[in-house]
Amino acid sequence: MTVLTSEWLKIRSIRSTYLVLGLSLSTVFLGLALAAAAAGMYDAASPEQQARAKIADLEEVFTIVPQLCMGVLGTLVITSEYTTGMIRTSLALVPRRWPVLAAKSVVVGGLGLLVGAVTVFGTYFAARVVLGDRFSGAYTSAFSDRLPLLIAFSLTVSVFALLGVGFGAILRSVPGTTAIIVSLVYVLPMIIGKIPEPWSERLGSLMIGALPREITGDTITTSVYGSLLSPPAAATVMITYAAVPLCLAIWLLRRRDA
Repeated sequence: MTVLTSEWLKIRSIRSTYLVLGLSLSTVFLGLALAAAAAGMYDAASPEQQARAKIADLEEVFTIVPQLCMGVLGTLVITSEYTTGMIRTSLALVPRRWPVLAAKSVVVGGLGLLVGAVTVFGTYFAARVVLGDRFSGAYTSAFSDRLPLLIAFSLTVSVFALLGVGFGAILRSVPGTTAIIVSLVYVLPMIIGKIPEPWSERLGSLMIGALPREITGDTITTSVYGSLLSPPAAATVMITYAAVPLCLAIWLLRRRDA
């Protein structure tokens, strides 16, 4: 508990924490602005155009922002100590070493859960209020029907936060870890989308962006991702994304110099 409290105080003392959290929470306002713009365009369109008009799930589109932000925060939480040399003090006070990384993971992962819930649910409700029954009632379905998918998308934000901690501890490099996070969010899905079938769908089904819909069994034909995994398999893959880098980081932390 002492280590956990110490890590919470550390993350609160880093100015970049508040900047990253602010950028993450701005997702709700971005979603609100885009929903308002889409509503205006819809209202100005002809009845024929309105009948054909469609809109993506804004909470899914904008999840990329808190994912990237929390991934960067997780990276900074660990790499900043290596940069300043504070990691030596931390490890000297906790000789077993692994509790330090475990405490960082709990704090950052918990923040990821909170930020993910606020941004995903906030964007969803903002879009629901602004769009109403426009776009063929895209946002008029029962909230209970959407709840599992919203929760699944919220969890991905925490996964990226833990990825930042894990790869940050492994690489000890902000640019290197950030490159991995950006690749998982943006670059790899683009590359996989260009691979011939059936490998495009097979690999796409393993991407983090595909997992929420696979976990809930909610497929979408227009997605760039695949949808081959069963809900239990998709949940296992999501846990693996977070757990494997952290386990490797703990193993390395116990074996190499600070």
